[in-house]
Amino acid sequence: MADAISKDQVHPQYGKDRHTVSVLMTAPVDDRAMAELARLRVRYLNFPGARDIQQDLDKILQQWGLTEPELFEKTREIHAKGGLYTGLSKRGGEDWS
Repeated sequence: MADAISKDQVHPQYGKDRHTVSVLMTAPVDDRAMAELARLRVRYLNFPGARDIQQDLDKILQQWGLTEPELFEKTREIHAKGGLYTGLSKRGGEDWS
C-alpha cells in the first residue's frame, strides 16, 4: 500500500501540457503566455507526478523574472480585461481540466 502512495501519477493532459511548456520556455512574454503559465501552475499545484513539467514551470517563472504571486496578479488583470480565450471553446482550444 505504501508503494502505491509513493508512486508518481501520470496526468491525463501530460502530453499536451508537455508541448505547451516546451513552447513557453522560448516564447515571448505576452498575455497569452502568462495566462497559459498560470493555468498550468494551478493544474500541477500539488499534483503527485509530472515533476519535469513542475520544474520547467519554475524555470519559466525565473526566466521571466516573476514570482508566482506576481504571475497570478498579472493574469487576474489580463482575465479582467477579457477576450483572451474568446472563440477558443468553439474550436476546442480552451482547456481548464
